[in-house]
Amino acid sequence: MTTQQAVVVRARRGVRITQYGPLRISFDDRVLEPRPWTAVQGRWARQLTEVVPEGPVLELCAGAGQIGMLAVHGTERDLVSVDSSPAACSFIRANARSAGMVDRIDVRNARVVDGCRPDERFPLIIADPPWVPRSQTGQFPSDPLDAINGGSDGLAVARQCLAVIADRLELEGVALLQLGSVDQIAALARELPAGLVMNEYRAERGCGAVVKIVAVDPGTQRH
Repeated sequence: MTTQQAVVVRARRGVRITQYGPLRISFDDRVLEPRPWTAVQGRWARQLTEVVPEGPVLELCAGAGQIGMLAVHGTERDLVSVDSSPAACSFIRANARSAGMVDRIDVRNARVVDGCRPDERFPLIIADPPWVPRSQTGQFPSDPLDAINGGSDGLAVARQCLAVIADRLELEGVALLQLGSVDQIAALARELPAGLVMNEYRAERGCGAVVKIVAVDPGTQRH
């Protein structure tokens, strides 16, 4: 999805392993290859675990699970990892075992909108949706199509993530949403549901961007 690739440290029987911060992440061609720049999101989320309310972290479109695992690594928080790909969920479980975190990670093979139970709320949500516009996916032939295809404008799945964030993020909780560019952030900002505020972003030139979304009381929100 970008020109920046992970450094693969071993390959065997189609499964590759890359070093991702303190984690060794397994994946294959059915799962989007972990990009080093996305560790920005994981490290940012890790910092936020120290200030948001107590409770588990939710990751949407988790892929091989590396960003969410980096976020909770070294903490006592649990992680709920949601992905619609059975292959991705299999790798999340394998990577959780490798990191000694299997008892703390609840892996759910589900669509974005179906991944949470009715009563669940989260103080921190990480979302890593596909964000390549459909017309541009041919530029990335080595990437799984379903892991990069963001629809006509690249924001189709991001909108689903935003709806889940609006419904599941605790008051004063924080979400980190990965997109392809600052322009995509600006476009999605115009569609923010009441009660959500975008107040910061971090961009990696030529790679992508991560925007911070905060849940506020709609009654006190300025328009």
